[in-house]
Amino acid sequence: MTVGDLGEFGFIAAIAARLPRGARTVIGIGDDAAVLATPDGRVVATTDLLVEARHFRRDWSGPADIGGKAAARNLADVAAMGATPVALLVGLATPGDLPVAWAQDLVSGIVAECGRAGATVVGGDVSSADTIMLAATALGDLAGREPVTRAGARPGDLLAVTGVLGHAAAGLALLGAGLTEPAALVTAYRWPRPPYQAGPEAAALGATSMIDVSDGLVADTGHVAEASGVLIDIDTARLAPGSDLLAAAARLGGSAPPGRAGPADEPGPADLARRVDPAEPAGLARPLIWMLTGGEDHALAATFPSGTVLPAHWTVVGQVRQGRGVRVDGQVFLGRPGWDHFI
Repeated sequence: MTVGDLGEFGFIAAIAARLPRGARTVIGIGDDAAVLATPDGRVVATTDLLVEARHFRRDWSGPADIGGKAAARNLADVAAMGATPVALLVGLATPGDLPVAWAQDLVSGIVAECGRAGATVVGGDVSSADTIMLAATALGDLAGREPVTRAGARPGDLLAVTGVLGHAAAGLALLGAGLTEPAALVTAYRWPRPPYQAGPEAAALGATSMIDVSDGLVADTGHVAEASGVLIDIDTARLAPGSDLLAAAARLGGSAPPGRAGPADEPGPADLARRVDPAEPAGLARPLIWMLTGGEDHALAATFPSGTVLPAHWTVVGQVRQGRGVRVDGQVFLGRPGWDHFI
């Protein structure tokens, strides 16, 4: 059975039947709009868009993976403000010949990732289109805390990260080369697992700025540096590539292009060739390039006052100094710092 066989409202009913209701939902799916309880009086809101053949490929990722990724990339932005994800609204456009089972698995992935974050789907929209498109809006609760923005980093602060770095970039490079091992890296690319709880935790620890690493550590800390009017220096000695990254680099050898631009999206073959740059900055091995410039892991990077005692899952990887921009080991980073849709 296809989506076209069900029709618009039959399809909506099939989706709605798979969505649990959240404790904060006053009015859920089935009306013109949802109504949520907002005890804090403020709502954190963010939105993102995924387009087939630009952000994902169905031959590389299953429907649950695509749904999980769509939810994760939105919910991570809420966490990066120091908030708790609460709700997700999802717009889906699809060809009418899409199998209903595929769409149901997509929804299952969205629901599963929302469950990880403590959020629920409260509404959305469906439409016909020539290709699959997902537009998601995430909402979050600050629970009385002040939002943690990109603009508060100060000279003397520490730069720390939590979550994995470079895994999705390595997974993209493996898939682009026709490889599927190490499997953990391919899985990380298909369905990232952001550390949602670390966002509110960082706020409680006094984080002065924070960002979701979606486009690459160099690129995203660059946004923090610009917003804060500071210099951020990343220390590669503190970036320890794990065994999977080292194994991936060994498997790819010297002939495959390094995925150093960061997989913010899942490209077609021609786009893949355009996005990667075979020239690596001198002295930096491919695993470090993945960690510095790879996106879509949705780790969190935050700055903290010097002397802050951080939990073990946070790793200090740099320092905030006087100046402007980002440095890597004190030097200007030569090469593309991360993903940009229009470069």
